[in-house]
Amino acid sequence: MPWLTTHPLLRKALTAAACLLVGSATAVTASPTATAAGTTLGTAAADSGRYFGTAVAAGRLGDPTYSAILDREFNMITPENEMKWDTVEPARGSFNFGPGDSIVNHASAHGQRMRGHTLVWHSQLPNWVGSIGDANTLRSVMNNHITTTMNHYKGKIYAWDVVNEAFADGGSGQHRSSVFQNVLGDGFIEEAFRTARNVDPSAKLCYNDYNIENWTDAKTQGVYRMVKDFKSRGVPIDCVGLQAHFGAGGPPSSLRTTVSAFAALGVDVQLTELDIAQASTTAYADTVRACLDVARCTGITVWGIRDSDSWRGGENPLLFDNGGTKKPAYGATLSALGGGGGTPGGGIVSGTVYTLSAAAAGRVLDQPAGQNGNGTPLQVWDGGGASNQKWRADRNADGSWTLTNTASGRVLDQPANQLGNGTRMQVWDANNGANQRWRADRNGDGSYTLTNVASGRALEIPGGQTGNGAAVQVWDANGGANQHWNFR
Repeated sequence: MPWLTTHPLLRKALTAAACLLVGSATAVTASPTATAAGTTLGTAAADSGRYFGTAVAAGRLGDPTYSAILDREFNMITPENEMKWDTVEPARGSFNFGPGDSIVNHASAHGQRMRGHTLVWHSQLPNWVGSIGDANTLRSVMNNHITTTMNHYKGKIYAWDVVNEAFADGGSGQHRSSVFQNVLGDGFIEEAFRTARNVDPSAKLCYNDYNIENWTDAKTQGVYRMVKDFKSRGVPIDCVGLQAHFGAGGPPSSLRTTVSAFAALGVDVQLTELDIAQASTTAYADTVRACLDVARCTGITVWGIRDSDSWRGGENPLLFDNGGTKKPAYGATLSALGGGGGTPGGGIVSGTVYTLSAAAAGRVLDQPAGQNGNGTPLQVWDGGGASNQKWRADRNADGSWTLTNTASGRVLDQPANQLGNGTRMQVWDANNGANQRWRADRNGDGSYTLTNVASGRALEIPGGQTGNGAAVQVWDANGGANQHWNFR
């Protein structure tokens, strides 16, 4: 999404003043973890082992409406500006942790976890750092800043954005020009991560950037190559943050592919600064589902609570309006998370045996009679009520489902490492792999779309093939009837 390239300075202008006013909440409310499961953003996300967080400005904690929503809805907090270099170390060796401490203390008092944001960034950097031209001096300054800041918050931060926005916009796929890049060269990112790991081995270490959500973009590919290289050489990196600042059109169609690709490298993926111009319900729901479809997408953070708190003035990109009222996008997000007070999975009951009927064909998911071995390919066939057409649905800890054929005792399986469109489904011994887990999203007609956690693709019969024996495969979700399944 290359349209959004000026956001660091805009965000600074809109929110820096809030850092200077450090208040405390006037009302104490219960932690999101104390609320009935699935009825708030935080508890609904927690039902699948994820978090749902927000960016917080210390100066707004004294606003009772702001703090009440914060403490009711969110179980992860990211400080907007209070841990950035110009706030934390405005002069060399002179550290100011007061604004950040106020947010950390609030989180601790309300059972919320913290993401640290950010240690090394080219923006919101004091002039004294930007003017350093000697490599040894800058290396010492960078490592001391990382060490001192992380030591201060050691044990209180779930994940750190160690390096933020180091890649250039446009088609180069290379690092952007910055004092760190220009003086220290390409190795500064690796050095920052190694330093961070030495300081706090228990905190997750993340690389965070914007406009890396579209899989084919050069910037996305550049970050992907870096993470792949780091993992191959043992450079300590635990997660990638996709900022997810989207226009009114919502996320790119390849978002799920991007999340899956990074996760396949062995890192967690987090949507770290989500906001969507005009807050389309569809766009928010699609973004949430793209995360839920991938087991290693571990959480979502929106960049602010109310529209009036947003750095994107006039675009109304958040889940609450200026007065703190829930917008339609809130309901769409909660529903996509599986919340709202309904039965998890939209009505599917764990441990129940179902027949899965393809809406387009009227035929059922069938393991060919008498073929019970590993690797047996699946098809659709006229329903007859036999055990080879019955599937037990068991809900997993991440909110996904495992479907076990009652004839063979083997599970619905997308062959391991075969993630592409057209991959045919089979049964295989259960091993709890992501390729054997399926997200169930309720459609408007009461049917379900079943999305494989490993590939992010939907279970389907090929379009136009509705006869007995039609293959069952996965394909990019398109909302077609051939991807709709009824549980009966």
